[in-house]
Order: sequence, then structure tokens, then C-alpha cells
Amino acid sequence: MDIEELLTFVEVADAGGVSAAALRLGVSKSIVSRRLARLEAELGVQLLARTTRGAALTEAGATFRDHAARACAEMEMARESILPAGALRGRLRVAAPLSFGPTHFAPVLAEMARRHPLLHIQTCYSDRFVDLIAEGFDCGIRVGYLPDSNLVGRRIGPIKVTLVASPAYIDSHGAPSHPAELVAHQALMQNTEAWQFMDGDKVISVRPQGRFKADNGVALVAAAAAGLGVAYLPDCLTHDRIASGSLVSIMTAYPPPPAAAYLVRPPGQHPAQKIRVLAELLIDYFGKSPHFAGPTHT
Repeated sequence: MDIEELLTFVEVADAGGVSAAALRLGVSKSIVSRRLARLEAELGVQLLARTTRGAALTEAGATFRDHAARACAEMEMARESILPAGALRGRLRVAAPLSFGPTHFAPVLAEMARRHPLLHIQTCYSDRFVDLIAEGFDCGIRVGYLPDSNLVGRRIGPIKVTLVASPAYIDSHGAPSHPAELVAHQALMQNTEAWQFMDGDKVISVRPQGRFKADNGVALVAAAAAGLGVAYLPDCLTHDRIASGSLVSIMTAYPPPPAAAYLVRPPGQHPAQKIRVLAELLIDYFGKSPHFAGPTHT
């Protein structure tokens, strides 16, 4: 039984379709379809039921998927064991935020590529929510508060979030002194998200309103500096603006809860070595970067 056929089947099963699996594997959809056809012919059963939305596991496919995944994981570990110490090869697809991914995470990925010349790295930078499984990513970098999901997350460093506004906005509209007062202010948001603040050990959740929205943190920083409203942003985006005086931290008596950056991956028994190595590089970088934890970080 061909290991590539097993791997292809597992990818299609987990991604829910041929297109996403082909993207993840770096091959054409026709190659994926041929591998699946050969595997089903060899087993003499239908593993996947093709639908207009993708592919769904049959009863036999659901049973076979777990066995195939274990076999693929064992083969991956076997391959890693015979590589030179610390060497990586293959393909690594990473989803990272656009707001500061190119400035803060790209250097880490570039260093990883430099250290491992046999490894192919492809990074997608976007501030939209990326479905790692459906879109065929090995892992993703998430910043802020990690929601409940079936993804496996590893914390790679702290991030301080701050409520900010420009001096001009404060002069014209004042600054809120309590989260409840945010309803009287223009909020600069990505969508309709809730903002959280700490009152001692209690978390206060507020759903502010505003007429300016953007799906990119850098754009929200620019809007805040232009005096359009108040923004709830990580220090790695606002640090320089606060240092220059174009933005001011406000409502400091009610700080946002501690946030963090995470490396997340689809569920599985063992993370691939390349994901473990990336996590360690990111953790090391976070320990040396003053811009993630704010100006008081050393």
C-alpha cells in the first residue's frame, strides 16, 4: 500500500475536500483524485462520498482514517529519525496575521528557512480568520485571546493590549474612565467584537459601537492617530505611536486581560518536527523582542 495514497486520503478526510488537500500537499487536484481512486480500488471499498461541498467520509472511511493517520505519523517519525541531527525537509504552510506578521514573524520564518535549506516554507499573511484545516495549513500564528476550538495551541509569548486614543480626540471628546462609558465614544473595530477589561479579578465585557471598521490592525492604528476614536490594540502595533505622543493609553485603571501569541495546529497525535522547531524559534524570539509585551518589557 502506497504511503502517499494513505497520506492523501488522510489530508482529504481532514480537510473535507480534494481542493484543500491538494493545496496542502502541493499537488494538483487530479493527482489527489487518482491517488484516492487507486487506494479505494486496492481496498475494495468506498472511503469518501463526493458531495457538492467537498468530500465526506463513509462508514468504512471513518474507520480507516484513524489507522491511516497513525501509519502516516509513524512513517513521518521514521523519516525524521534518519535525517541528519536537526535537519528538516518537506513543506511547511503557515498562516500568520497581516497586521505585524511581515515585520515580526517573517524574520523568524526566514531564519528557519536559512537553517533548513531542504525545507519549503509558504506563508499566507492575512488578518481574516483562516480555517487551517479547510485551507490546508500545517499551522497558524494567532494573536490575542485564543477561542475554544479543536485546534491544538502552544503559547509562544505574552502580548499586552491597550486602549488608546489620540490627544486630539481626547481634547474633543474626553477619555472614558470606566468601561461603561465606552458607549459614548466612537470605537475603532475590526468587526463587532467585544472588548474585555479587568476590574480587579472580575472581567468586564463591552460591545462598543463605531462608524469606522477595518480588518487590519495597522489601519486601526492610523485611524486612532487621526482622531477618529478609541482603539483596543496590542502594544506591538501602538508602541511607537505612544512613544511619539501621537497616541495615548487611556482608561489604564481597567486594563485588558493578559493576551498572548499562539502557534496553533490541526489536531493530531504528534506535532511534526518542523512545527516543533518553529514554535521554539518563535518562543526564543518573543523572549528577545521588547515590542510584544510593551515598553516595560525587558
